[in-house]
Amino acid sequence: MTEEGTAERHRRRMRRQKEIVDARIARATQDCGVLVVNTGNGKGKSSSAFGMVARALGHGMKVAVVQFIKGGFATGEEAFFRRFPELEYHVMGEGFTWETQDADLDRRAAMAAWDKAAAFLADPSFDMVVLDELNIALKLRLVPLDLVLDALQNRPVHQHAVITGRGAPDELIEIADTVTEMRPVKHAFDAGIMAQKGVEL
Repeated sequence: MTEEGTAERHRRRMRRQKEIVDARIARATQDCGVLVVNTGNGKGKSSSAFGMVARALGHGMKVAVVQFIKGGFATGEEAFFRRFPELEYHVMGEGFTWETQDADLDRRAAMAAWDKAAAFLADPSFDMVVLDELNIALKLRLVPLDLVLDALQNRPVHQHAVITGRGAPDELIEIADTVTEMRPVKHAFDAGIMAQKGVEL
């Protein structure tokens, strides 16, 4: 096939692709808050959520972040995002459960975090609420699932909610609008490389 024929075939294919994409865009007419769940055993769940926080702040939106479980060490995202007055940032965990080794302490911390999260989910002044590692708290039954589902389904109609953590329960996946499962392919830690600032910390 000539170069001209190849170019024409490409144009026809891209024209068909554009028609498909344009039709899908035309069907997407709802303007409302979405529930996003990032789960799976791979890296990137929280990183993706914080990318959405940056995007929301760029649009002048008001954002709240509540971190469950995490709390034993400082992170780059916390240091960065605390600079923004339109962002409420709360690290509420006592650290990883294998470090605390205290189920009652973990439960109290998780419920205190949930109380803070529930208040944000009920507050229409917040455009986005990120509940980092909530899935872990749900998996360990530190927070009752029915409370979470009720608050998410009754949040202000414009409010986006983003939930991270491995092991998202089926009931949460069912009500979510967007669900991404991160799958590990390869991780530096498995080769003995310690967690790095700017990548994991």
